[in-house]
Parts: sequence; C-alpha cells; structure tokens
Amino acid sequence: MELELRFFATFREAVGGKTVYREVDDDATVGDLLRALEADYDGLAGNLIVDGELAPQINVLKNGREVLHLDGLDTELADGDRVSVFPPVAGGHV
Repeated sequence: MELELRFFATFREAVGGKTVYREVDDDATVGDLLRALEADYDGLAGNLIVDGELAPQINVLKNGREVLHLDGLDTELADGDRVSVFPPVAGGHV
C-alpha cells in the first residue's frame, strides 16, 4: 500500500523534501514505518524511536490525529494514509 509522508523543519532536510510517497506492507504499523525511515535516512536515525518508544517531543500524526492518542507505534496504517512527522520545536521569546 502507498502512504503520503510529510516532513517538517529539520526532518524535511533529512529526507530531502516536504513530501515523500512510500510503499509499505499491508500490515504495517507506525512503528514499522518509523524504523524503516530511520534505516533509510541517516538524518532520521535515532531521532524517531528511542528505547523502543516514540522519541520524546516529536509528533507523528496519522491523517491529522496524533498517534499517541491512537495506538502509538502499534497504530495500523491503511492505503492512502497521510503520516506527518514533526521534530522537536524549540525557541520562542522569554
């Protein structure tokens, strides 16, 4: 099945663009996808999954819904899903 992946800020730089289309197995989960992305892109390695959990302070959305509010890394994917990956955000004015 095919997914539309959207990346933001430094993650966009790591994959070379804002949007990537990717084929995954029919039974793929968010965790499967993130592990594959870490293996394929050096700039993502170790930044998506830490100690078997979603890395702190990143956001992963499936069709606009935060996966932590679904089944986390076990969230199942379906053909045509859009997965958005946001790196930690820092900054602001104090």
